[in-house]
Amino acid sequence: MKRYIKEVIEWIMCIIIAVVLALLVKYYIGTPTKVQQTSMYPTLKDEEKLWLNRWGRTIKKMPDRYDIITFEAPSKYKLAKEDVEISPMARYENEPKGIFNKFSYYVLERNKISYIKRVIALPGEYVEIKSGAVYIDGEILKESYLPKGMVTDMKDQYDNENYCTNFVVPENCVFALGDNRTGSTDGRSFGCIPLEKIEGKVAFRFWPFSEFGGVE
Repeated sequence: MKRYIKEVIEWIMCIIIAVVLALLVKYYIGTPTKVQQTSMYPTLKDEEKLWLNRWGRTIKKMPDRYDIITFEAPSKYKLAKEDVEISPMARYENEPKGIFNKFSYYVLERNKISYIKRVIALPGEYVEIKSGAVYIDGEILKESYLPKGMVTDMKDQYDNENYCTNFVVPENCVFALGDNRTGSTDGRSFGCIPLEKIEGKVAFRFWPFSEFGGVE
């Protein structure tokens, strides 16, 4: 009987250790994810599966321009004009309270909504959206990944006006847009994303297998 109890305890300990290691890898190193939006079409398609590199979050490294990232969805999906005049930074006003709720939300990622977009501008850069294109510090941004004829304007997918049209990206933030500019709720609507809210960078696509490899 004692031997049986000992074996059960050993198995329980092994399971606990395995779960803890899996959570550590998921949070600090990398994790799979599935595309559930059309905002990055045609670069990424609905139901495709990706591997996210989370090491950048662990060491608090700013992503590079053109990186495709995932981040926690802002609590306010659209900034008013007066909000942008105060700061073009996305608002996060529904932070979970308590250790258990924070663990469930940030580590287990239960009831957490994430967006996937492309980094367009970096801290300190002046962004202008005009004439159907994005300008960074007065120079038009080259966006070879966009479909031919795609324009960038300040209307959202419901034809409402957005207000993040000319601003300086705040410190420790990035400005991100979806490649599907006419069907994406993105930085034009909710503003710039703080580094601390960036969850990961797309490392590669692994499904469908015919599309296996890096994503640009």
